[in-house]
Amino acid sequence: MSKTKSKGGQSTPATVALAKAGAGFTLHPYDHDPNAQAYGEEAADALGLPHDRIFKTLVAEVETGLAVAVVPVAGKLDLKALAAALGGKRAAMADAAKVERVTGYVVGGISPLGQRKALPTVVDSSALDFPTIFFSAGRRGLQIEAAPADLVRLTRAVTAAIGKGA
Repeated sequence: MSKTKSKGGQSTPATVALAKAGAGFTLHPYDHDPNAQAYGEEAADALGLPHDRIFKTLVAEVETGLAVAVVPVAGKLDLKALAAALGGKRAAMADAAKVERVTGYVVGGISPLGQRKALPTVVDSSALDFPTIFFSAGRRGLQIEAAPADLVRLTRAVTAAIGKGA
């Protein structure tokens, strides 16, 4: 994987954050179907990748406010585990309009990097099983491939088992 600079209109706040940090990454564009409902699965299928290798970015309300969860598209977010990883007891999925306003991204294209406001982030520990993982570059139809350690470092995330199996 090379240190890739975004070109050809592929620059997003997420790619800028990676480039600024000197982190290696590769962009993987694909043709997004506007009728798709499961964005992560669509990306995995379009790129020919297993669903446990692509991670979706979800935003939940915890006792202290909004928090980001990064989990494999192959499974679901365990809200109790997310809350526990952040020292709380409860979590619920956040309202989509609020998430878009706070992150600066649209649903289906939310990246854990380059959000308008830095939110507490938890990355599912399964990400550490791979040399690289794929996650949204901040736009539907564009994925970033990067080392999970770089994602954790740049988001100041904690890692925990917050994903439930497929």
